Amino acid sequence: MYVPQSFQFKDNKEMIDFMKQYSFATIITTGDNIPLASHLPFFINEDAGKLVLTAHFAAVNPQTKYIEANTSLVIFSEPHAYISPTHYDKHESVPTWDYISVHAYGKAKILEDEASKARILEHMITFYEPDYLEQWQGLSEKYKTGMMRGIVAFELEVTDLQGQKKLSQNKTGAERERIIRQLEKSDNGVERDLANYIKEL
Repeated sequence: MYVPQSFQFKDNKEMIDFMKQYSFATIITTGDNIPLASHLPFFINEDAGKLVLTAHFAAVNPQTKYIEANTSLVIFSEPHAYISPTHYDKHESVPTWDYISVHAYGKAKILEDEASKARILEHMITFYEPDYLEQWQGLSEKYKTGMMRGIVAFELEVTDLQGQKKLSQNKTGAERERIIRQLEKSDNGVERDLANYIKEL
């Protein structure tokens, strides 16, 4: 990812916090010279200095054939918004787009055994809906085993992490204030979220 210096994240922790906040991401893998993409919820875990992403595909997804042999790119992206040039001091200005995005690279490892699949699913449940865990644990083993046969669970250890926060840092404080006020009035929750990020600069 091309990242101008003024749009860089402070550090990896800031990028990881963003990934956890916006954890529904796109995983892209090349197979037979064709990019394959899937949209998945991820569980993000830091353990012993390693950053590991876990998720699962439907078993019939052809992308599963390539994730162990090839490096995958996982894109975490939100929030974003169109920025009108009417907010700028100079009349000779053009529109742009403000956004935040993190790219995580790595090769995935498929988890074949039921115990590993169950562990991954329980991590996902604990992260996304902890109140459901009791219901999940009360389901019959036959039902859970059948469900797990329909998925391909994987872990991806991140080997490269890149991020960009394009939040009008190259504009004046007054211009950013006008942008923030406009975004805060939006009916779109994603645009209001972006306003909060700009205010934190």
